Amino acid sequence: MNDWPEGWSDNNRGSGYGHGGASAQPEGARVMRQVRRGPAAPPQGAGVPPQPSYVDGHGYGGGDFTNARNTGYDSGYSSGEVYGGGSDGPGGHGTRAARPAPNWRRRIKWTAISVVTVLVVTTVGTYFWADSKLKREVDLSKVIDRPEAGEGTNFLIVGSDSREGMTAEEKKALHTGSADGKRTDSMMILHTGSNGDTLISLPRDSDVEIPSFVGSDSGKRYEGTGRHTKLNAAYAEDGPELLVRTVEFNTGLRIDHYVEIGFAGFASIVDAVGGVEIDIPQDIKDTKSGADLKKGRQTLNGEESLAFVRTRYALAGSDLDRTKNQQKFLAALANQVATPGTVLNPFKLYPTMSAGLDTLIVDKDMGLYDLGSMFFAMKGVNGGDGTSMNMPISGSSGGNLVWDKAKVKQLVSQLKNDEKVTVSGG
Repeated sequence: MNDWPEGWSDNNRGSGYGHGGASAQPEGARVMRQVRRGPAAPPQGAGVPPQPSYVDGHGYGGGDFTNARNTGYDSGYSSGEVYGGGSDGPGGHGTRAARPAPNWRRRIKWTAISVVTVLVVTTVGTYFWADSKLKREVDLSKVIDRPEAGEGTNFLIVGSDSREGMTAEEKKALHTGSADGKRTDSMMILHTGSNGDTLISLPRDSDVEIPSFVGSDSGKRYEGTGRHTKLNAAYAEDGPELLVRTVEFNTGLRIDHYVEIGFAGFASIVDAVGGVEIDIPQDIKDTKSGADLKKGRQTLNGEESLAFVRTRYALAGSDLDRTKNQQKFLAALANQVATPGTVLNPFKLYPTMSAGLDTLIVDKDMGLYDLGSMFFAMKGVNGGDGTSMNMPISGSSGGNLVWDKAKVKQLVSQLKNDEKVTVSGG
């Protein structure tokens, strides 16, 4: 029985196919014939049916390449088409499409958004972390009979000899002694305004009158008796609130914010920034402060820095020269902390902030913005953008330094009106 289409036999299959392996050459892989039903041919005579067009897998029928080209049929094999690859046409066959070029504008956009997001999250997190560490312990609302506020902002900056949290070894290394309580070791007024910043040292031996005040803990009112004493005695008597009250009473200048730092915090900040470079004005050897320094520019660590700012007896000018050294050093410290090497280095910035915030005591209304403003104002004074001076002195009485009342009045007037300071200090 013939299974081939009508009118065809095995011999019609084309050369080389279906005759077994009689050929000397191995038989190639068989290619299934494909039957294409093309358009009907013109009549060739009665009783002759239209013949199907057979085309093998190579794009030609019965081994006749010319005839295959004439048929208009193309299976795609002759074009190098790869089946199963990418497609650029509706039939799913064609040359594989090239990978699109990277969209750099889109990548840069999303990279920038990611970086900004990380910075914002880090900044906000740092803000709340730092804000939570501030010790807002001083209540200036307890200060009575306060002067009217003027232009600009006035900070009272106090360095205390507090030994809170220090071990016996640390007290010995820093030569702080082990006295109970705490006293002010340095006091300064920093005025920030639009006509330059002014840093004014208040010698702790300044002769002042203790006014009427309300006890910070008892709430009891103590009437003033006209008693005169050293300025640092006010702090020892009733703490920061009485110190602010005494400064305001004797100067007529309203204090807007209070900032205090103890011995341990001061030394820790210096060590956290890797030391502070400063020019020592003379050889200093003071057994009480522990200072043993040579004249010239050098970098001091925390222990050496604390000894330097506390040195008093090794200086000819006593407390006045000491306050100048304190101003000089604090301004240098602010300048060191504000360098890109500290601000942009989290391994320095966070230890520095932590060391300072752990020991800072501020008033209840003090914010991080105020603290930053104070810090950069001190840096500006060191850079020559402001004025650094001592409180004007006219003489001494009983070992206490007496302020020059006329100059102090003029100085306070200029600060209240936020004018450029022209008064010279003592």
